[in-house]
Amino acid sequence: MTKAWTPEGWRAKPIEQVPVYTDPAALAAVEERISTYPPLVFAGEARKLKQGLARVAAGEAFLLQGGDCAESFAEHRADNIRDFFRVFLQMAVVLTFAGGVPVLKVGRIAGQFAKPRSAPTEKSGDIELPSYRGDIINGIDFDEASRNPDPNRIEMAYRQSAATLNLLRAFAQGGYANLDHVHQWMLGFVGESPQGH
Repeated sequence: MTKAWTPEGWRAKPIEQVPVYTDPAALAAVEERISTYPPLVFAGEARKLKQGLARVAAGEAFLLQGGDCAESFAEHRADNIRDFFRVFLQMAVVLTFAGGVPVLKVGRIAGQFAKPRSAPTEKSGDIELPSYRGDIINGIDFDEASRNPDPNRIEMAYRQSAATLNLLRAFAQGGYANLDHVHQWMLGFVGESPQGH
């Protein structure tokens, strides 16, 4: 019989890509705070995704997945999020017309702040520091202060993910994703191209 899932169950699993936090009390405090925050994704959204994936598996829809390998705190701007969303919608429209089936869009955005590494440390000359593991763990600058895993970054990642999801939901439900807008973007792109002339 399968053991029931619990949110803490992952802690009993072997973990290869885990940072070493020098202040376990600070990590515990961040985890405690985050445990009281609202979920980033809601149950209805998860159910809708499962239904969409079932349609993809049955050959009734096409899956479009895209996004960055890893997000950065520094690039968290409304224009970047809007531009990602816009290109994603344009790709979905092209695929819908080409394939004749609905397109399930899955964005790799709003929480992709970690980067797996093949080694826990990296060297530059005679200096060896912890590897950069993504903005949720540490900073990219090659100095001791930046590379020390900071649990407060986990909370920052949550906040940026929540803000990104809120903006994406507003775009999707507020008329920005209307097919007429997408067609205008396409016409604007073609109009500026040599083929448009």
